Amino acid sequence: METTSDEQITYEDWALAELARQSWERCEFLEVDLTEAALTGCAFTSCAFNTVKFNAATLTRCAFLQCTFRRCVFFDSTFDECKLTGTTFQECELRPMHILGGDWAYVSLRGEDLTGNNLAGLRLREADFTEATLIKTDLSKADLAHARLHNVKLRDSDLRGANLDGVDLRGLDLAGVRIDLAQAAAFATAHGATVSA
Repeated sequence: METTSDEQITYEDWALAELARQSWERCEFLEVDLTEAALTGCAFTSCAFNTVKFNAATLTRCAFLQCTFRRCVFFDSTFDECKLTGTTFQECELRPMHILGGDWAYVSLRGEDLTGNNLAGLRLREADFTEATLIKTDLSKADLAHARLHNVKLRDSDLRGANLDGVDLRGLDLAGVRIDLAQAAAFATAHGATVSA
């Protein structure tokens, strides 16, 4: 795999590019256009993306490890079995976005708007959703163990079958949220109720 390290890549037009099995380490991407690009098996480690356009891009089995996305646009982009461990999103446009499996553990999405996105079955262990908007978001069967959901907007979202181990359930607003019976008991217990048959 070809690796590029410690470079600044600025104002490049990579629209419609097809990139496979390339890697970047500690690189900064500034105002790069990746509209409708197809990246397969690429790896980015400790990279910074600033105002990069990923509109309708398809990212397949790519890894973004300890990266930062700042003011990037992911309109209609697809993440297919990607790994984003420890990556941070700041002031990004994340909807609509298509996420097909993958590992997003330790991702920071503080304050981001994910309204209507499908995160079903996604590994989101210890992800930080503080003050994020997850209205009408499908989180069914997602692994949210120890995720931070402080002040999250969850109205009309789907949490059925999600792993909520270690999540502080007391401060969540569940108006319109779909949950399963086991979760209902866990929420009741978190609020001081005694659940019995």
